[in-house]
Amino acid sequence: MSEITRALARSGGALFHPKMFLLMVWPLGVSLALWTVLALVFGSQVFVAVEAWLAQSSVYQSVTSTWPVSALATGLLWLLMFVMAIPLVLITATIIIGVFAMPIVVKHVADTDFPTLERRAGGSLAGSVWNAVAALAWFIVLTLVTLPLWFIPLLWPVIPVVLLGYFNQRMFRYDSLAEHADAVEMKSVIAGNRGRLWLIGIALGFIGYIPLVGFFSPVFSALAFTYFTLDRLAATRAAPVVS
Repeated sequence: MSEITRALARSGGALFHPKMFLLMVWPLGVSLALWTVLALVFGSQVFVAVEAWLAQSSVYQSVTSTWPVSALATGLLWLLMFVMAIPLVLITATIIIGVFAMPIVVKHVADTDFPTLERRAGGSLAGSVWNAVAALAWFIVLTLVTLPLWFIPLLWPVIPVVLLGYFNQRMFRYDSLAEHADAVEMKSVIAGNRGRLWLIGIALGFIGYIPLVGFFSPVFSALAFTYFTLDRLAATRAAPVVS
């Protein structure tokens, strides 16, 4: 079993612990409530603005000038806005967990599976806040850069998953190591596992779009990255030193 598969399997089992179940409920509830209110207040205005932006294209105007194509385009646009709302809900819940709940997740994983792993406290609260801000800022930049591609039918289901994959790994990799790794170890584990961190993030991005199950993916993500990074940290410390 690979490190990625083992981390995902352990995370699935840990979800059934009462502490983790509680973390699945309240951050998602807060996120859903926030975005539901925003959708009710601003949804129509956002739709009109996006439709007006698309109408500036002569190609869009010519394609949607007749019925029922115009009605189909309207329906697809509402569907696209709904698809775009799913990452927003998950990202907000992820930020809530990353800022407020990661110490609970890390303590649970460490006490259960890594009780002998020395805590060297290479991270800090300031570092955690900066990491969350940087993760969100880069996600927004990447979303804006790729936004025109969201309207290409073959790409719009894939792009949100890739973006979520980036955001997941960027959001959780720091906090999952902050308590146990020193500064050098943290950089080493992250630099040496960037590809696998991305793969975990993308896998969790796909899970985020599974009906019902996907709404629990923020906690699943926090657990998966914690299991993976602590496992890699333990392996790094156990490896023989090359002189």
